[in-house]
Amino acid sequence: MRRLTQIIVAAFAIIVALPMAATAAQPHIIPEPSYMEFEDGADVFSLTQNTKIIVYDDAWDSAAVFAEDIQKHFNLKRPLRLAKRGNGIKVRTDKFVPAEGYEMTINAKEVIITGGSEAGIFYGLQTLRQMAVEFNGQIPCGYIADEPSFAYRGVHFDVSRHFFSVDDVKRYIDILAAHKVNRLHWHLTDDQGWRIEIKRYPELTAKGSMRSETLVGHGLNPEKWDGTPHGGYYTQEEVRDIVRYAEQRYITIIPEIEMPGHAQAALHALPWLGCNEQIVDVWTTWGVTPEVMCAGKETTYEFLENVLTEVIDLFPSELIHIGGDECPKDRWKECEHCQAKIKAEGLENEEQLQGYLVARIEKFIISKGRKMIGWDEILDGGVTPTATVMSWRGIKGGIYAAERGNEVVMTPMTLCYFNFYQTESREGEGLQIGGHIPFEMVYAWDPYAGFSEEAKDKVIGVQCNMWTEYLKDMATVEKMLLPRLAAMAEVQWATERRDETTIRSKMEVMREFYNSCGWNCAPYYFDGRK
Repeated sequence: MRRLTQIIVAAFAIIVALPMAATAAQPHIIPEPSYMEFEDGADVFSLTQNTKIIVYDDAWDSAAVFAEDIQKHFNLKRPLRLAKRGNGIKVRTDKFVPAEGYEMTINAKEVIITGGSEAGIFYGLQTLRQMAVEFNGQIPCGYIADEPSFAYRGVHFDVSRHFFSVDDVKRYIDILAAHKVNRLHWHLTDDQGWRIEIKRYPELTAKGSMRSETLVGHGLNPEKWDGTPHGGYYTQEEVRDIVRYAEQRYITIIPEIEMPGHAQAALHALPWLGCNEQIVDVWTTWGVTPEVMCAGKETTYEFLENVLTEVIDLFPSELIHIGGDECPKDRWKECEHCQAKIKAEGLENEEQLQGYLVARIEKFIISKGRKMIGWDEILDGGVTPTATVMSWRGIKGGIYAAERGNEVVMTPMTLCYFNFYQTESREGEGLQIGGHIPFEMVYAWDPYAGFSEEAKDKVIGVQCNMWTEYLKDMATVEKMLLPRLAAMAEVQWATERRDETTIRSKMEVMREFYNSCGWNCAPYYFDGRK
């Protein structure tokens, strides 16, 4: 913050020196930068086909992505040229700038973006990209200093309930990158499908990736199925390709392998993973099934360690997500192996048995040089202070975890589940899982609410979640994601800088940006519907 104060003081001197000529306006940037200074009537920097990007440090990926994006926005014949010298858009790093932050100085001859890291350069270029689209390449001269509020800025994507192609996942990553998101929580396994190739257990994808049909109604809608098989999975080569694609956009992919619950697809492929070893189908409905992995048999732990070994080899992420949510204990109560394990380990009940499983898996993950993260149910059976807790059942789990020393990611269901309806009337939204989360609710969310000052330090970030029970194509996913992701980006990057008096005008500009990107944005916020 001290560094940012110094930047702001220096900015006044820069602005005074800016040439005055054509016309300009205050840019509408989402998420809101830490500091901006633009003068009405200031000169402009003209972005054209001949503009070069001058790369001084190792930021070629950021520059290349920006060059390709600009080509698409303005229908250029080729991407902008990258070079090591000359005038144009200059990008460089400086250790005195905050790690994910950047400074941007714009004059009529050049744009200079200085990042605290290559990631900072990328975020600066994303800001410049928005300005280029808003001002049709005639970018007003001015100054920006910026850095994020949270280190962890996450978005989740469930590809188990409905499978999405490699190109779909990359498109999803593109949308996240434009909002300065830096974590993609990839939900790869669940009851309805196993979506990642594990070479040690080919049955997982040969059998567990396909279900016979899909639930397409619920409740009074009515509850019905489509009668059409659904499936798909990612090969390890495809996973590596997606991971590289995300890394080029400074997004770390956190893989989630659900355990011990939400595992019916795995149990269909490998019946010996269950307590009674009965053959079950890949589930065709939603909710919580009683069929879970057996926590009493050593073969289960061997399986999980073998799977995680391959997953860790594919994903460089420090955090490895083990799920841990919604695990009924009915089968464990009837299982001789589980009851024997409870007795042998001196445990009191089945909740502690899940805690035992989580602790063993965390120890294994740590042995691989990584850290474990799980949904807040991992707290129920006791968890070590080294685990990261993802609080989804409300805020209480996050507060409890932070107070006992665990790092926390806040993602309460009633504010962060973007598969919920966006309006009360639900008109035109299609059938969704339920709930109601309008744009305004996301934008107003205070992720620190209820935390003591000391516990706030343990909140490393916030995340929104995209569950796909009723989202079967990317057009629908995008419509559920946008524009609410813009509100979430403001929470993640600019949580203390939000301004309800300016957000609507900013969003009108952002809507045009989405159109320029070819992304499907829901109309409800702009129509005044909540």
